[in-house]
Amino acid sequence: MTTYQPQSSAQATPTLAELPYDAAEHFAGYAVLGLPFTSGHYLAFRDFPVSSVGPGYRSVWHRTPGGEWTIYANTAPEFSCARYFGAAVHHTVETDVDIQWGGPFTALITVPGVIDWRLQLGTSAATSMLTAMAVRMPESLWRNEPVLHAMGAFAGPLLGAGKMKVSGMVPNGQTFQAQPRQLWLVTDSQATILGEDAGTPGALEVQDHLADFWLPQRGLFGAQVGVRFPSTARAAGPEPASQRAGKNQLA
Repeated sequence: MTTYQPQSSAQATPTLAELPYDAAEHFAGYAVLGLPFTSGHYLAFRDFPVSSVGPGYRSVWHRTPGGEWTIYANTAPEFSCARYFGAAVHHTVETDVDIQWGGPFTALITVPGVIDWRLQLGTSAATSMLTAMAVRMPESLWRNEPVLHAMGAFAGPLLGAGKMKVSGMVPNGQTFQAQPRQLWLVTDSQATILGEDAGTPGALEVQDHLADFWLPQRGLFGAQVGVRFPSTARAAGPEPASQRAGKNQLA
């Protein structure tokens, strides 16, 4: 069985020109799908160097114990997560977002002056099984709504992550399809947010969601992640790969 490591998988993201043409808006990279803390804080991270709408970007999502969301991103809101989730968040901040790998399973994510977030990643029987299935799924199934609905319903309980959906509608009204092909657990984490210790990782008292995007109730890291927005597909014919290669490269 193939053994995957999060650092090497995260750094193996292709360029846009190497992917099959897609008339919808789409992104590719890796992510901390979400990590709850028993204090009520919640963090998530995206590193999507491949983008069909502009420059690739990194972002950190933060929810306060009072339920107030902020998206920090290193590019303008119209090119980052706020393009799809902005209607449900209270603040969007354009700032540096960095990740430093300390080894195959450890990373430090920082938003300067705001967030310092350390991660320890690991595997479980559930993540290994789902990864083995996902890396073999043909692209056609990743775009099949009944398949995606069943996948989310199956994966959430299996991972102990609560309700999960990998397709649906985002707060700004677009439809989404998420394609997490490799998964790991966040086995340990420490975070400081504006000088405050976020506390111990653990499920929120009430699982949160942004429209149809449910935030997992345990820490999950995904690599080889694709996200597409079918409702944004253009009616025009395929764009030549030569044009795509010139517009979007790895960040």
